[in-house]
Amino acid sequence: MQYSSISEFVEKVRPIAGGASGKALKGPVALILAEDNCELAATLRHHLDLGFGRVVLLAGEEIIVPPELEEQIDRVLADAFVEDALVNAVNQIALAIPGEWIFYCYNAEFLFFPFCETRSIRDLTTFHTEERRSAMLSYVVDLYACDLIAHPNAVSLEDAHLDRAGYYALQRKDPEKDWTEKERQMDFFGGLRWRFEEHVPWTRRKIDRISLFRATRGAKLRPDFTFSDEEMNTYSCPWHHNLSAAICSFRTAKALRTNPGSRSEIRSFRWHSSEPFRWGSQQLMDLGLMEPGQWF
Repeated sequence: MQYSSISEFVEKVRPIAGGASGKALKGPVALILAEDNCELAATLRHHLDLGFGRVVLLAGEEIIVPPELEEQIDRVLADAFVEDALVNAVNQIALAIPGEWIFYCYNAEFLFFPFCETRSIRDLTTFHTEERRSAMLSYVVDLYACDLIAHPNAVSLEDAHLDRAGYYALQRKDPEKDWTEKERQMDFFGGLRWRFEEHVPWTRRKIDRISLFRATRGAKLRPDFTFSDEEMNTYSCPWHHNLSAAICSFRTAKALRTNPGSRSEIRSFRWHSSEPFRWGSQQLMDLGLMEPGQWF
């Protein structure tokens, strides 16, 4: 189904949200903002295979969707390059479907969660709901091609690598409360944004993102990918560790190779802690890049 605007899409989904009629959504919703055509088909297929009940592509008219995928997704006309495009779209759609689980990402980004090879996204959100959690922390794990001659934009599914080391966290502070520490909240860093931080604005160096959440009235996503409801920004509940997820993303590598300033200075993303990405959840858990919590 195609929609001419986010407003039109919202009006279509609003009547079926909530109550028995809300079952028409058929499970969690994935919102994917396409900035270009880079690995768009792979992104759509990956999230369809995870079992999302509805995959919504937010994209301009110039974005090309393979014909075989057109009937499996909702396409909403949107400008990916206005300020906070994804954040505003998420908030607008979430307001229309309270109580539904929503995931959001960009093209060339791929959601992984513990045991995703054998369990669906519905299994994940059901368990997380039973744990009385309404949001899930995810880490954006940078992917990159090591052969930049063969892959000038640093994007290759076959040559994808990630960093196995170099990640760290700092306790998040509250500027409105004399910079006291926020309970169960941390800022996470690492990957290409850490290794090439001179090319990345300091406001964009964090790799944590609350990317999976249950739409809640009054809770809004902020430009730094945290929520106005502080409990939704916590990495765990007070009594034990909770699930977390990973978003494996070529977006930073692609940006560093697109920007003229960084492109001329970066000859390779390979370093001593690079390792091939195996496109599976176990590798990410072994590296500590996502947490199974109590879900065995």
